[in-house]
Amino acid sequence: MRLAGNTILVTGGGSGIGAGLAAALHRAGNQVVIAGRRQDALESVARRHPGMAYLPLDQSDAGAVRGFADEVVRRHPRLNVLINNAGIMRTEDLRAPDPDVIGDVISTNLLGPLLLTAHLLPALRRRPSAAVVNVTSSLAFVPKAGLPTYCATKAAMHSYTESLRFQLRDSSIRVIEIPPPRVYTDATAGDDYGVGVEGFVRDVVSLLASRPEADEVVVDAATLLRFAERRGDYQKVYAAVNYEESKGTQ
Repeated sequence: MRLAGNTILVTGGGSGIGAGLAAALHRAGNQVVIAGRRQDALESVARRHPGMAYLPLDQSDAGAVRGFADEVVRRHPRLNVLINNAGIMRTEDLRAPDPDVIGDVISTNLLGPLLLTAHLLPALRRRPSAAVVNVTSSLAFVPKAGLPTYCATKAAMHSYTESLRFQLRDSSIRVIEIPPPRVYTDATAGDDYGVGVEGFVRDVVSLLASRPEADEVVVDAATLLRFAERRGDYQKVYAAVNYEESKGTQ
């Protein structure tokens, strides 16, 4: 994926990783469009970066996704990069499950990006160089038991990304996965499992610049979980990730 001269849609662009990626890609010389539920947050980000555009989107609403896709292509016909970043995280106790939480997380984290990708693929296929970038999670590979539906949606997005990449292998569209570690909005926070937003975005952009043909962008802080099974220490890492939950059940 080239890092300049694109028209890029970033979902979940009003805060966190989405806002950070949008700002970095805007500075790199791209036309960036951010989308999200909260118009005030989108406006705040766009004001800080003159020339950045925004459109509201409730990704959990399937009907809204279709209308949004039509609108963003109408307003930005040169759109050639989709970054599926929007998502929500909810803790759950599956001994007393809440169907509303399950539905909200699945519709936002899984159905929403799948539908948006489906609606935008015809436009992306018309561009000589395009990309779909799916922001998943390192928890797709070593789940946190207190976030069961969240982790399941991210694992599903990883699987979908693999299939999408294979089916589009002979097209002009690159399919890239970014599985973040724990990302802190407080720049001073951090631990062995996480990194601040600024550091994460800086590392992602650096890796994309150095490896423009990469199918997956894994920052150092995400490698512990992402490659646990490959290294053969999955059970050890799983126990560490879920240490606090295990203490709570004793």
